[in-house]
Amino acid sequence: MIFGSTKLNITPVKVSEIPPEGELLQAGRELIKASQEWKQTKVFCKGLVQGITAPKASDDDEPWFGRVSVHDSTSISFDELWFGLGTKKPEHESKFVHNIDGIKLLKQNSDQAEIWNIHYKFSPPISNRTFTVLQVIELDTSSPKRSGLIVSIPIDTSPDAELHKQEIHGVRGRYVSVERIQELEDGKIEWRMVTSSIPGGSIPSFVVHTSLPGQIANDVPLFLKWYESDKEYFKQGTSKPESEVQS
Repeated sequence: MIFGSTKLNITPVKVSEIPPEGELLQAGRELIKASQEWKQTKVFCKGLVQGITAPKASDDDEPWFGRVSVHDSTSISFDELWFGLGTKKPEHESKFVHNIDGIKLLKQNSDQAEIWNIHYKFSPPISNRTFTVLQVIELDTSSPKRSGLIVSIPIDTSPDAELHKQEIHGVRGRYVSVERIQELEDGKIEWRMVTSSIPGGSIPSFVVHTSLPGQIANDVPLFLKWYESDKEYFKQGTSKPESEVQS
C-alpha cells in the first residue's frame, strides 16, 4: 500500500534506500487509520481478538490481514503493554512467540530505528525461516491519550556484505507490519496490528492466507500469558528511575 511517497509491502528495501524514519512512521499511521475501515472477519481467542482484512489494492504483492484487541487498564496498563511490545521488541517477542530461536541486531540506525534478523525454528518438514526487518518505533505522549507505533519493513542486506554475513541461515521470508498501542477515551487500551507476509520456500499461498489470521490472533493471549507469568519483570521495566521521580 502506498501512502505519500512511501510504499508498505513485502518487497525488501536495500539498506542504502531506506526511507526517512518520519515518512515510514507517517505511512504507518495512515495505514492504521485505514484499517479502521477494513472488513471484520473471524473473532478469535474466545472473543478477545477481532480479525480484519484489507480490500486488495493493485500495488499489494500479498493480502493484508490484521487484528484488534481491547484491554482493560486494570488488567494491564498502557505502560506495561508498551514496555512489552514497544521496547526490546525482538527480545520480548521471543518470550512469547516460541518459534523464535534466534535474534541478532544487525545495525542501529538511530535511537528509534534498528535492523534486526529474526530466526524461526520449525519442526520437519517445514524448514527454518529467517526474516530481516527494519523496526521504527515511536511513543507519542503529546496528547492526553498516549499512543505507540511500531513499523517493520523487510530489508535486503545482500548489497552489504558485512550485514549479510551476520544473518542467521534459513529460508528467507519477508513481512511488513504496523502495530499501534492506543489509549482510548473510556480508559481502555487498543492493540491493533496489520501485516502482510510471505514465508518463502514452497509453502502454498493459500495455506499462508488461511493460517495467518489465526496465527497473528494467537499472539495476543500468548503475550498476556507471558505478562501474567512475569509481572515482576514488567514492574521493573515500567518503574521510573529515582532521579526521574524526584525531578
